[in-house]
Amino acid sequence: MTAVSLSYDGGTVRVDTADAKNLAESLDCPDIEYDPRSESARIPGFRYDELRDELRNEGYHVEDAIADWRSLSLSSPYRLRPYQQDALDAWTAHGRRGVIELPTGSGKTVIGIAAIEAVGGPALVVVPTIDLLTQWHDELSSAFDEPIGRLGGGTQRVEQITVSTYDSAYLRADELGDQFKLLVCDEVHHLGGEGYRDIARLTAAPARLGLTATFARPDGAHETVAEVLGPLVFDLDVDDLAGTHLAAYDIKRIEVSLTPDEREAYDQHQGIFTEYLKTANITFRSGSDYQKLVKRSGNDPKAREALLAKQRAREVMMNAENKITQLAALLDSHRQDRVIIFTAHTDLVYRLAERFLIPAITHETTASERREIFDRFRDGTYSRVVTANVLDEGVDVPDANVAVVLSGSGSEREFTQRLGRILRPKADGGRAVLYELVTEETAEERVARRRR
Repeated sequence: MTAVSLSYDGGTVRVDTADAKNLAESLDCPDIEYDPRSESARIPGFRYDELRDELRNEGYHVEDAIADWRSLSLSSPYRLRPYQQDALDAWTAHGRRGVIELPTGSGKTVIGIAAIEAVGGPALVVVPTIDLLTQWHDELSSAFDEPIGRLGGGTQRVEQITVSTYDSAYLRADELGDQFKLLVCDEVHHLGGEGYRDIARLTAAPARLGLTATFARPDGAHETVAEVLGPLVFDLDVDDLAGTHLAAYDIKRIEVSLTPDEREAYDQHQGIFTEYLKTANITFRSGSDYQKLVKRSGNDPKAREALLAKQRAREVMMNAENKITQLAALLDSHRQDRVIIFTAHTDLVYRLAERFLIPAITHETTASERREIFDRFRDGTYSRVVTANVLDEGVDVPDANVAVVLSGSGSEREFTQRLGRILRPKADGGRAVLYELVTEETAEERVARRRR
């Protein structure tokens, strides 16, 4: 029986044997190549489990220096809801590889903790934001009697269970790639990005779990995620859980009109944009077509003028004065409720904060300020907050039951995440409500239809 040794080397699994070149050519394993410099075969880290199984099936004696992970005796206090157990079972049945898609507020973190407990070995949890880094660190510290490592936010400490930002994990992927038996990627759609996907590619962890509320990406990058982490193995949408594990909800669309001055400005700017498209014979069939126009604007002054006009038209329709008037009426009718107001523009956030005396959260808000606002929102000192995008993803927002969307993109992901902010079950069993304010006879009507 031919002996083969496996070791981890800078993001790859190195295969040493008497005739590594012949082995690389004969194995039915994607991405394996012969490396003449080291006279060994190599394969990306994420293929480790597949490679090991293939070698054993072909009758090789495998000396494995990678699978030397410490066994952890873990027990968390969480008890899974039936659908959470179903999700974990589906992941387990798929060889502990794959993505779970569940709505915001449905307890994906609890499933991740259960997966760590089930694997019982070193685990790396990767998250996109410092807020999520802190939340996961707190949850893991409460769940397990183990020191919890942290990579990001000024701390670089690796433990058997470690939580990291995507940025920190990317910078240290080839260094950390053999230290963990399980890789958990929260908000896993971020892994589809060109750089971040190396976190999963270079890691040898045989168990892999992705968590998200919105897996599919319009650019198709979720297919790359499926290759390096595993396919979608379980999913439920908001309506599957609303009224039971999530609050029942209503979505109400309110159309507002532009003022005469706003209409004149909108039509003028939008007209410049559409006239250019007509003259240049340009049609939009996908987001990539729009990106081509952006590139074209680099050396075409008229294309640049058209894009600027489009942006000005967008600002008019999204910041329409009648939206603010309607918002005032909604705030008045929901005086006893907890309200989150979403908008796409930071400038408008500050205008609304000043006009209605509402605390504001933007990318400029410090972590300590944000915590203070959330604490006061939670204890009832504040009953409303206004934000620009930063609460769309991965933030544990205290219970709210009303959302007002003044403006946003056509992204289904963004809309789903905003809806999720008000769906935590209510003590009184009440319904949540999301209001969409849309300017009539503008491109925003089409944007609203697309995101719904």
